[in-house]
This record gives sequence, structure tokens and C-alpha cells, in this order.
Amino acid sequence: MNDEQQNLNQSENTKKPFFQSLFGRFFQGELKNREELVEVIRDSEQNDLIDQNTREMIEGVMEIAELRVRDIMIPRSQIIFIEDQQDLNTCLNTIIESAHSRFPVIADADDRDNIVGILHAKDLLKFLREDAEAFDLSSLLRPVVIVPESKRVDRMLKDFRSERFHMAIVVDEFGAVSGLVTIEDILEQIVGDIEDEFDEEDVADIRQLSRHTYAVRALTDIDDFNAQFNTDFDDEEVDTIGGLIMQTFGYLPKRGEEITLKNLQFKVTSADSRRLIQLRVTVPDEHLAEMDDVEEKAE
Repeated sequence: MNDEQQNLNQSENTKKPFFQSLFGRFFQGELKNREELVEVIRDSEQNDLIDQNTREMIEGVMEIAELRVRDIMIPRSQIIFIEDQQDLNTCLNTIIESAHSRFPVIADADDRDNIVGILHAKDLLKFLREDAEAFDLSSLLRPVVIVPESKRVDRMLKDFRSERFHMAIVVDEFGAVSGLVTIEDILEQIVGDIEDEFDEEDVADIRQLSRHTYAVRALTDIDDFNAQFNTDFDDEEVDTIGGLIMQTFGYLPKRGEEITLKNLQFKVTSADSRRLIQLRVTVPDEHLAEMDDVEEKAE
């Protein structure tokens, strides 16, 4: 054995005891449930063993183990489809207007459950050259990955990584398309909303992220919130939903803190030292049914 191999083995032998010692100090005693683990993690932040971002990511990883794909998917109504008979210019216009990078392709505009493939926007670049071959959309399609609504999010992330794909079509128990999920949707559950240079700065106060979740600006008027979610929050003392959340907490909550009001779960996704900026609202199935009933009556 040469000196380099000997040093490597010594390094590996010292790593294990070091990390065992580290985690032994971090998790002192036997933890009996998830709540105790969360408490230890938050105490570690208070004691400066980890920073706020690390604590939020650890909690995010723990949360996705309890979520199903239906909880984070982009709903069917918000999917941008491309038809397999579209020409190059029509495809490019759709891509430019939506600023997405992947699109489900359907064979018939009236049958959105029949997805024949996935189009990657980058695959169209070669057709923009002067000497490009004839455009054939069908030859560019990638295979469709189909997953059930009930699939666990942590399993979905594992599949994304191991199978090297970034988008899956979500179907309900009858095989109908109910939405789609991307690896970015899962990562946002861990690290918070991911924005890039193409995201619009002037976004709506209330944006639907999936069937059950909404992004809500803290400055949203309570009247507008009530109209959207069929709630009856009082606006006599505060005008905005962010003000209502702060009033309920009794202090300025940090990013990642949660509270449930009138069966809706509110999670702070963005805040600074002075104010709340963004909230994520999770709506349970029974309340979704009430919202749908109100919308149908309004129509």
C-alpha cells in the first residue's frame, strides 16, 4: 500500500466517527415523533448551529414526504398544449408567449387526454438555420411519463433524478389528465419559489400553483381574498391578508412558519425584517368543493 492510499484510508476512518459525533450532539436523546425532530431543528437554528436557510430546506425535505403529486401539480386548466399538426411558426409563437421549455403534445385539440409526446423547445433551434431540413414535429417528440395523482412527491423526485426526465403528466383514477408536475415544482417545496429572468415581475395578487395551492401576495385585500376563496375574514381592523396573518400570529412570522385559519393553511414563503411579502395557501378538498359550488352559481 502506498502513502496516498494509506492517507485516504485514514481519512475515511476518521470521517465516520466525526459525523457520528456531530449528529450525536445534534440529536441528543431519542426522538419519538416528527414534532420533536422539528423542534430540535428549530432549536439548532436558535443556537446558531444551522442558519435559517438550512433549517427551511431541512423542513422542506421533511414536508415532501407527506405530500402527493396532486398537492403540487400544475392543474390541467393551466397546461399549455401543442397540437401535433402545428407548423413551426405556430409552435414558436406558443413557446415565445408562454416562455416554457417543455410542452405536452396532443393529437386532437378536443381530446387533451391523448398526449402523444413531449416537445422540448430547444429541439426547434435547428430548424431556424437557413439550410434547415423540413420541419417534422412528430420526429422531435420525447416519450411521455405518466404518474398517478396519489404518487408520493419524494418518490417522484427520486424518479426524476434516476430516470433523468424533468416533467411528468399526472392522471386521475380514470386515466384522465389532471395536471403535470416538474422537478422544479418539487424543488420549490424545499427551497421556496424559484424565479428566473423570464418570470414576470407584475404578477397577480393570487396565483394558482396547483389544484390545492395558491401563491398570495401579502398585500392582497381581504375582500379580494374572501371573493377568491369563499371565506369571510373580517377587514375592520386590517385591510390585507398579510396584516391578518400578522395579527393572528401576534408577531412578524419568519419564512417557513405556518398557521391554519378557517380550514386554510397559510405558509410564509417570503418575508423581510419589517413585513410579509408572499404567502402560500393550501386548500383542503372539502373547501375546494365549496369554492367550485360558488363559482358554478356565479356562472
